[in-house]
Amino acid sequence: MRPQIVLFGDSITEQSFRSGGWGASLADTYSRKADVLVRGYGGYNTRWALFLLHHLFPVDSSKPPVAVTIFFGANDAALKGRTSERQHVPVEEYKENLRKIVQHLKECSPTMLIVLITPPPVDEEGRKQYAKSLYGEKAMELPERTNEMAGVYARQCVELAKDLEIRYVDLWSTMQKAEGWQKIFLSDGLHLTPEGNAVVHQEVTRVFSEAWLSAAEMPYDFPHHSEIHGNDPEKAFQQLCI
Repeated sequence: MRPQIVLFGDSITEQSFRSGGWGASLADTYSRKADVLVRGYGGYNTRWALFLLHHLFPVDSSKPPVAVTIFFGANDAALKGRTSERQHVPVEEYKENLRKIVQHLKECSPTMLIVLITPPPVDEEGRKQYAKSLYGEKAMELPERTNEMAGVYARQCVELAKDLEIRYVDLWSTMQKAEGWQKIFLSDGLHLTPEGNAVVHQEVTRVFSEAWLSAAEMPYDFPHHSEIHGNDPEKAFQQLCI
């Protein structure tokens, strides 16, 4: 059986298999080498994600994933007193929840490659325009998320990864290195454009390769067609059959 890579997160993960999505690109990168499974839950924060752990990652599994990405924080960082405050999780709790998720995954498999991904930056003007497109004049003038607060959560995510000595992708910082990132990478001020998805795919692939999960170095699950003789196909499969 192929090894499994699980993408665990909120809507940015749930949408990752849409056209141009980073999950779909990752599945293509690891085609015939690993199965990429999406476990994304739109609107979820880390507090709610804890209820899913034992269902998605049973400790007694005989075949745990070889790698898991943990991509939460965009909802945790929603501001209190604004339209999305139901999703808000204090930053200290956010960090502790991430720690609990990592600890659970390590219980499932001490060799599992775990990668934390920070929330992306927020285009506040883009969020306001998106709210107006949905609610018209009833939309709140103040954005329900700010880039500054997203950065606070992103830094805690990175700090935890360093403390636990696990891999991470600092998406919040990486995306803001590009001029005009607000419209290039974000479709509604928060979710990703195809270009934004490409950044996530590039960064996750890089981190996987820097660890020990380079797609280029992994074998195919069955012989490449070029290894199969037209008149004697059985020979290519002999070792597998034995």
